[in-house]
Amino acid sequence: MQSSGRPHDDPAGDVVRWAAFSCLLVPVVLVVYGTSLGGAAVATLGLFVVTAACLVLLRHSERAAARVRAQELPSAHRRRRSRGGPAGRRGCRTSGSASPHD
Repeated sequence: MQSSGRPHDDPAGDVVRWAAFSCLLVPVVLVVYGTSLGGAAVATLGLFVVTAACLVLLRHSERAAARVRAQELPSAHRRRRSRGGPAGRRGCRTSGSASPHD
């Protein structure tokens, strides 16, 4: 469901944006519930490190998937346009094939 009207073209970016929002929200909640500012700062720093690592891994995965798709597309295109294969699949008969009219 697209609530903002823009195409959903960057799902990894959306995940990272929500994670960054959580990194900002968590220390506020921790301070409100009595954690010291130092403890909240350490928690925030840890969350930012984990978020950054996840961003790096997501982008790496996207690039690897794009490379695999780019390598598979030309070969799939060649297979589709190939004229090879069994004669029955091409719609022609060979002299060895039996027809109901023989």
